[in-house]
Amino acid sequence: MIRPDKEFVGLKNYIDLFMNPVFYKVLKNTFLYILILAIVNCAIPYIFAFVCHFVFERFKEFYKIAIFMPAFISLVVGSMIFMWILNPLSGPVALLLRNFSITLPVWNITEGLAIVVISLITSWRVFGYNFIILYAAVSGIAPDVIEAAKLDNVPLYKVFKDIVMPMSSATGLYIFVITTVMGLQYIYTPISVLTKGGPNDGSSNLLYLSYHEAFVVFNSGNSAAISMVTIILFAIFIVILFKFVESRVHYENE
Repeated sequence: MIRPDKEFVGLKNYIDLFMNPVFYKVLKNTFLYILILAIVNCAIPYIFAFVCHFVFERFKEFYKIAIFMPAFISLVVGSMIFMWILNPLSGPVALLLRNFSITLPVWNITEGLAIVVISLITSWRVFGYNFIILYAAVSGIAPDVIEAAKLDNVPLYKVFKDIVMPMSSATGLYIFVITTVMGLQYIYTPISVLTKGGPNDGSSNLLYLSYHEAFVVFNSGNSAAISMVTIILFAIFIVILFKFVESRVHYENE
């Protein structure tokens, strides 16, 4: 991995990377992970926070504690728990489905399905944190505004879309950015524990591929190239996001 004699290779590592079809497959996987995490860990916690604060009248503290509880569990432990739950032979889900003559597929060797399961495991771990942050933002909205909307018989979905989302959009943007950037880091753990990037790199992402090149096949040049491309892609993504989205974000001091 590290040699005392160093040889300048120019752009060879980048050329090899862009000529490798595995890179494009892993890049597609990375964007798919971002899409799933954005839906499960941004949109759904937003709705949950709104419903918990403005719809539920009792047991709010219980719901908050129950939803946040998985955040205390290590992703390694969580991955092992889900491996048992989703075991296609003896797991609880497989046994339940067997009563309905349904066979649970071997998800960790099924391309496409592995990404979904790993995304859901990561989302289960991160969901509670995002929910609490969004709940704090939603609960900070003046109750008078919501009560006025209720008196005018405004439907709940319009209250959420036209009042709650704009008034808590700064927090929503923060959650989206932190979920996108940190979520892919969290996903490394279940990939490493459950699939090792398989089947056929079908569950790998850019971060895991960089690790694999550096510490499994000991190709530090390729790993460095992947890391640089990842940084550049995320920088472009963040710049585009703030350029086109932040202009629509409402801040309290504006």
